[in-house]
Formats: sequence, structure tokens, C-alpha cells
Amino acid sequence: MNKVLAPIILAGAIAVGACVTDAPPDAIFVPAAPPPVQVEVMGTAPGPDFVWIHGYHRWNGNAYAWQSGRWERRPHANAVWVDGKWNHTSKGWYWRDGHWK
Repeated sequence: MNKVLAPIILAGAIAVGACVTDAPPDAIFVPAAPPPVQVEVMGTAPGPDFVWIHGYHRWNGNAYAWQSGRWERRPHANAVWVDGKWNHTSKGWYWRDGHWK
């Protein structure tokens, strides 16, 4: 009997483990995928120490709304911006904020 149950228990544990997400505890899950990213005109940077932060679709509680991109000053000379992104899990879509690295 153990030879039969062991593979079933292992398969169940793997399935439960696959549902684990690295979403932050305060993540809001959205059932529908975000729309395609809009094309934006960046224009000229206001100075050499500025980086373009791309626009993105944010969830306003009822629908996706476009948040325009912007120029932002680096916090220090070697700072690199990592864009935020929408991630998909079995619970739906959640937003991971961009950050300086």
C-alpha cells in the first residue's frame, strides 16, 4: 500500500508547492492580464544624471489605467533602474514595483 500512496502524496506535495508565489504579502491579484504597454515619446533627458522610468498599466481597483513614464534623477552615480512588471500566478496577475539597484 505504501508503494501506491507514496507517488500520490509526492505528486500532491509538488502541486501544492507549485502554487507558492513570491508575491508580496500585500499583493493585489487581478484576474485579467494587463493590456499591451503603450508606446511613449521619451523626449530629451533634463540632465545627464536622469533615467527614463517606463510607463505601465496600474490597477485602479476596477480597471487598468495607464501611468505615464517619467524622467527621474539617479539616487547615486551608478544606480540602475529595474522596471516594475506584472507577474502571473494561479491567483491572477500582481504588480511588482520597479526599484533602483
